[in-house]
Amino acid sequence: MENVAQDAPAPHTAGLPGGKNVAVELDDGIAWVRLNRPEKRNAMSVGLAEEMNQIFDALEIDDRCGVIVLTGVGTAFSAGMDLKDFFRATDGLSDVERQRAYRSTRAWQWRTLMNYPKPTIAMVNGWCFGGAFTPLICCDLAIADQDAVFGLSEINWGIIPAGVVSKAISTVMGDRQALYYVMTGEQFNGTKAVELGLVNEAVPADRLEQRTTQLARNLLGKNPTVLRQARAAYKYVREMNWEQAAEYLTAKADQTHFIDPEKGRAKGLQQFLDEKSFRPGLGNYARE
Repeated sequence: MENVAQDAPAPHTAGLPGGKNVAVELDDGIAWVRLNRPEKRNAMSVGLAEEMNQIFDALEIDDRCGVIVLTGVGTAFSAGMDLKDFFRATDGLSDVERQRAYRSTRAWQWRTLMNYPKPTIAMVNGWCFGGAFTPLICCDLAIADQDAVFGLSEINWGIIPAGVVSKAISTVMGDRQALYYVMTGEQFNGTKAVELGLVNEAVPADRLEQRTTQLARNLLGKNPTVLRQARAAYKYVREMNWEQAAEYLTAKADQTHFIDPEKGRAKGLQQFLDEKSFRPGLGNYARE
């Protein structure tokens, strides 16, 4: 894999921000964004946050990118927040500087990921601890190595799962399960992560990238405007009551039809009702 920090980037990274903490590769519509601090199990630092914000901004308007896969270099997705290069590094800062560092971290880990206009997949290739739960959960989908090691170990060294980790896990895990791991600090594997709702699937390590690529290719085959609208609609209606959701979704469907350059609804109806060439349950309508 090529690292964006190289002086002469390969064509598949041309035009993307440089940096030493994150590696990016563009491969036929898929942007592989890899946390690149393997010597620290990809623990997240202030510098990494700044690079991630730049990279997400760049990929948002890069037509070469249709789907983002977030993962880690080496044997870890991420071991969480870096105790030295995040916590210790921010302890000595002024309040303004400290809040700036926190804002940069929050920006990429959840404010950006939760509402990103392009589909995101977390590929958990190894260790996933503490603060790493936030970007994992804020990606749209997640595939894990069945032997990946997960843990909320904060209780073991005298802090709580802060940032927004506790909020993040509350959106995908039941209270009993979430509190069990928050209070005990016990580890669990990728197979258990599926049971807990943290990831969609767990597969053997030697199939992880293949399965993730397959899922990304599936998403690339969808109408991108409708896919973006469907994802946004789901995330907003989670906070609404039934009446609000009904009104919002009706308006969102009309908006989608109006702004869709492919006019997918009309094509789908024509191919299903008139041409008899398309069955929605068996695949996508024929896109031009």
